[in-house]
Amino acid sequence: MTQDERTAAVLRKYGLEPDPVIEFYKRDVDRSRLRQNLMRTTDERMALLVEMQRLHEEARRAGEKLRRQK
Repeated sequence: MTQDERTAAVLRKYGLEPDPVIEFYKRDVDRSRLRQNLMRTTDERMALLVEMQRLHEEARRAGEKLRRQK
């Protein structure tokens, strides 16, 4: 039984049906990355978030610099 089948079985147990829109988008989600992230502590997750924000800001500044050079 696949993960999707197990999820559907649990939903049906409680009188619910899987939402087709959610099912459509779930196929593009890497659940192993979600599980990996959930194994981290809150502090580790916050440190990764801060690092991603730094990277985003650096990329934004680099893009602005390139646009000004044109």
